[in-house]
Amino acid sequence: MDSALDLAISFDTDPARYRHWTLDFPVEHGGAVARLTLDVKPDGGLVPGYALKLNSYDLGVDIELADALTRLRFEHPEAKALLFRSAHPKVFCSGANIYMLGTSTHAFKVNFCKFTNETRLGLEELSADSGVASLAAVAGACAGGGYELSIACDEIVLQDDGSTAVSLPEVPLLGVLPGTGGLTRLVDKRKVRRDLADVFATLAEGVRGQRAVAWGLVDEAVERSAFDAAVRARLDAMVARSARLPAPPIKLASSVPRREGSTLRWRWVTLALDRAARVATLTMRAPDAPPPATSQALAAAGGDTWALAAFRDLDAALLELRTNVPEVGVVVLKTEGAPSAVLASDRALLDLARTDGLAREIVLHTRRVLRRLDVTSRSFFALVEPGSCFAGSLLELALAADRSYMLDAGASSPTLAVSAMNAGPLTMLHGITRLASRFLGQPGQADRVAAAHAPFDTQAALAAGLVTFAPDEIDWDDEVRVALEERASLSPDALTGMEASLRFGGVESMATKVFGRLSAWQNWIFQRPNAVGPRGALTMYGKPERAEFDWKRV
Repeated sequence: MDSALDLAISFDTDPARYRHWTLDFPVEHGGAVARLTLDVKPDGGLVPGYALKLNSYDLGVDIELADALTRLRFEHPEAKALLFRSAHPKVFCSGANIYMLGTSTHAFKVNFCKFTNETRLGLEELSADSGVASLAAVAGACAGGGYELSIACDEIVLQDDGSTAVSLPEVPLLGVLPGTGGLTRLVDKRKVRRDLADVFATLAEGVRGQRAVAWGLVDEAVERSAFDAAVRARLDAMVARSARLPAPPIKLASSVPRREGSTLRWRWVTLALDRAARVATLTMRAPDAPPPATSQALAAAGGDTWALAAFRDLDAALLELRTNVPEVGVVVLKTEGAPSAVLASDRALLDLARTDGLAREIVLHTRRVLRRLDVTSRSFFALVEPGSCFAGSLLELALAADRSYMLDAGASSPTLAVSAMNAGPLTMLHGITRLASRFLGQPGQADRVAAAHAPFDTQAALAAGLVTFAPDEIDWDDEVRVALEERASLSPDALTGMEASLRFGGVESMATKVFGRLSAWQNWIFQRPNAVGPRGALTMYGKPERAEFDWKRV
């Protein structure tokens, strides 16, 4: 799909522009249930060359879903449960479009799976941290990514009609793996027995009815006449137990950059591209006004609140890098502004987040964006210079970086500063802070750094282990230049594997397993002849001839 990479893919959308999803709020639940109905338009693919038949999806379908989940968080605080259903009586969702995958470049496939993974994890977070549980009402075929969407929900009700089935047919039909965490969720989340999961994942036709319940693949299988009532009862129970904090609805504005040559400018983020050097510079700016200090002021600021708007801009910049600028492999992270302004924003937001649903959602959004940075396959180098504001929530950028360089300019040196944001609210995907992940070999150091009251100057930051190198003014330019040139000269494939291996030290979670296995196994399998060679399973799908495999295990 070279045309997809030549196209500037936009992740900016809104419900009025959705082609494949309908978001509404059924009157029978009094607005407390949000309903997302999937009705994929066959001619609505992101790029030409394939038809989205049988409610199959491509990146465009998932961009709409990700947007809908974000709007539920901020524009619809009245929603306390979420229902997924299909507009088609004979198919719930047949998963990622096979012809789209078969004609996509390797990089596009991997990024597609990564974004879809992040969306599924966001759905699970919506339940765990925002109090909005989700239910998949499965009637009709539910295969591959359609079942992966279902198991990202809290509960699944299956119509027991003799034909509705759930399946993960990637191994037997396509020679690849379920790309959005299906195997991991089977055993880690739904606790399906390993031997039953083995059978299920190699059974192309899937599992139906009460066997699906017995194996733990769904929660309930109900005959057609009782199906709607069973769905309604489960949704009512979800609404009753929801602990969603009250919040005002706010409107989210578009996050579209202004393009000036090779530079993209959002309000709070600038992304400058040097394609020849394969380096980008991403600069994030501190707030320029005092933060909202009350719930009323926060509601009035709404989508313009710095902590929300700035990290929406950062999210858009990361997606731009991933999808539209594949040749850029090194990203320089910079910040500008007053550290005190960032610290004031953090303090005000965390004070409100104890009881204010909007403030809590903004903190959770910040966490999601930083987690997207953690799993972005680019080398991130943070540069801490005079005028920087790596403080609190923006210090997380430097902590997430693969390396950090801080100028040692004596009395004119820049500083780093911590806030309560660094001590817990912005955990990584494996549930620990970036400070804790940084200091796995130094027990207590993360707590000592988090408890610091004074900013760290260059020498203090170096001694505390907060930065990698601290060149002086004489060496700064040359040392940074050489570091960037050397990094850009290394194999991007090797760097992707190295960075993914090093960023998540310590404990594992279901999410890090999903991404770790996506980065390694799926990345590898998508390039193997057995999947994408001239006679590979993905290449031959839909043709009368059978795939031909190299039977050697490696």
